[in-house]
Amino acid sequence: MKQIILGTAGHIDHGKTSLIKALTGIDTDRLKEEKLRGITIELGFAWLDLPEGQHLGIVDVPGHEKFVKNMVAGASGIDLVALIIAADEGVMPQTKEHLDICKLLGIEHGLVALTKLDMVDEEWLGLVTDDVRSFLKDSFLEGAPIMPVSSLTGKGLPEFVKALDTLCKGVPERSPSGLFRLPVDRVFTMKGFGTVITGSLVSGSVRVGDTIMIYPSGIQTKVRGIQVHNQPVDQATAGMRTAINFQGLERAATKRGDVLGGVNTLKPSYMVDVVLTYLPSKKRVLENRTRVRFHTGTSEILGNVILLDREELKGADTAVAQFRLESPVSVVKDDRFVIRSYSPIRTIGGGYIINPVPGKHKRFKEPVLSVLKRLADSPPEEIITSHVRESGLLGVAFSDLRIMTNLPERELEKHLQQLLSQKLVIQVDRENRIFLHGSVFDQLREEAVHILEAYHKAHPLKTGMSKEAFKSNLPGTLGLRSFNVLLEDLTKSNRVVQEKDMIHLAGHTIALEADQKDIRQKIEGAYLESGLQPPYFKELVASVGENSARMEDVLGHMLEEGTLVKVKEGLYFHKEVIEKLKSRLVSFLTANTQITTPQLKEVTGVTRKYMIPLIEYFDATKVTIRVGDVRRLREG
Repeated sequence: MKQIILGTAGHIDHGKTSLIKALTGIDTDRLKEEKLRGITIELGFAWLDLPEGQHLGIVDVPGHEKFVKNMVAGASGIDLVALIIAADEGVMPQTKEHLDICKLLGIEHGLVALTKLDMVDEEWLGLVTDDVRSFLKDSFLEGAPIMPVSSLTGKGLPEFVKALDTLCKGVPERSPSGLFRLPVDRVFTMKGFGTVITGSLVSGSVRVGDTIMIYPSGIQTKVRGIQVHNQPVDQATAGMRTAINFQGLERAATKRGDVLGGVNTLKPSYMVDVVLTYLPSKKRVLENRTRVRFHTGTSEILGNVILLDREELKGADTAVAQFRLESPVSVVKDDRFVIRSYSPIRTIGGGYIINPVPGKHKRFKEPVLSVLKRLADSPPEEIITSHVRESGLLGVAFSDLRIMTNLPERELEKHLQQLLSQKLVIQVDRENRIFLHGSVFDQLREEAVHILEAYHKAHPLKTGMSKEAFKSNLPGTLGLRSFNVLLEDLTKSNRVVQEKDMIHLAGHTIALEADQKDIRQKIEGAYLESGLQPPYFKELVASVGENSARMEDVLGHMLEEGTLVKVKEGLYFHKEVIEKLKSRLVSFLTANTQITTPQLKEVTGVTRKYMIPLIEYFDATKVTIRVGDVRRLREG
């Protein structure tokens, strides 16, 4: 059975609450102030079982102009609307505003209840019906059933219920595979239960025992119990009016306007990109940066509208825009919104989200406008590709693509697999499922090769760059996992060779020039001849009389190939000298277990100037280990 929510709409005192009570027996006015004043202030909730078995959740909204923000909160998430018009008064200001809000929220199904039938005669009823039909022309309710009813006498109620039954058959079923999202419309505490949150479950499902997150605060809590229409259930699904009881959640931790969702499945943002329509009835233009009240889900947030391709909107104009908000929202693509003027407060427009987590845009930039228009009306694969391309080297995660596309998980998977097979996108992080655009990865690959080419040209005697240096020369936004995927790609394609921690271009070889060969011979001869008492490199440069930069290049080459060993800064030994000393040291320690400083001086035959750096080198290379004042062989 489909899950359907019916919402009321209409002017104050036109009988919305009375009709719901006549249909269901439930008085949705629960507040003391509502009883005293005789008007609906807050949202009310009821339910109705239709003759053919359809179970309806019902949201009753206030009609007073002061409480339109509550009406918008209630209308978000409904599947069909009952527009209530009193037969004795006809169309009134909030009738018009509520219908505008329903249009802007994308509601497509509904009917009209002409209430207070007992207060008019047949002739008047005919005139009012004609007037209502004219009013509904060009709206989603054009041609909808107009049902005269009396909540007082019950006349017309059976026909109204039958019309509801017929309408419900045309309401499409909500997808069960969407992200779990429940905009909070009421929070209260119950003795013995603690904090209870209610709302219309707009997508996905929730079970008892699930851990959920409250957005935008990020508070996590566990579902203790669920009720649907006052009946306990183990699971609630999209389209249900749902009450959830949480373990250990403070009443002050959440409020109307928050959204319940899965852990880290939504993303709060202070900006949203939208397609915005300014109501045709508005005579005054909407200027760029106008401060407005932004309504989405059950929230109302102040913010500024940024018109990206013009300076103002006229009545009936539609444009791409960005809202910059004073508090964050957690929305997904295609969520509907309504905007109301800051003062005086009137509904002036609305539309739908095209990017729930954008960056800040500059105005009148054709590339920006082109991307936004593509996001507004392109097929899913183009929207996915566009988001991945715009993310650059940061890439975009699968979890973010869920809210950027509003696609069910399996459908998004299918589109990504197609794009991966065409190499239009590249998965660079399997654990976090992060994707780069193929063209971005191609540019990165070429940039990496250019970096190595430049390095080889500047340092012809070095085997290559260290892995760490190579990564640090790439753009700083590149993550470690993306870097590893890049390196794997370059090595598999035989463009790059990795030898231990060194990276170089395939085919790169070191060839000493004639003068460099001569310098090498002089350096090696000096270190072989001096044995365990070599000169510091600065002293060697002075004694040889060669260009210091050329000598440093050759020295670096000899260190890389292992001919020389660096013991400390500026102090080098020939590898043969080090190996012979290591052999003597190991033999001594094997025979004597440990060696003291005086014994070490005898074994090396050198002063402390060389002895201390040498023994510290053997400690660092894990040949020896210091224990108190002696050294021993390091085990293993």
